[in-house]
Amino acid sequence: MTDTPPDHLSTNPRSPHFDMDVLQRGIGIRFKDRVRNDVEEYCISEGWIRVAAGKTRDRHGQPLTIKLSGPVEAWYENPPEIEEAGNDKGE
Repeated sequence: MTDTPPDHLSTNPRSPHFDMDVLQRGIGIRFKDRVRNDVEEYCISEGWIRVAAGKTRDRHGQPLTIKLSGPVEAWYENPPEIEEAGNDKGE
């Protein structure tokens, strides 16, 4: 297992690129040399992010997003949780 985040990730549970395990670990995003905390979706290989367009909502109640193009970097904010297998002492 590598310690690099996925190439494409979304925070929307309806998206096929949604992964709760990765999101719980925490993802940091740098876009155009600025750390962003408002990213809804990103793709490193295609060089874009999606961010909410203010408080505007679509007809389904989801936030409207805009796609911004530029260099994207992603990293994990928390170290991986190490599962200790075979550590059942039965105390």
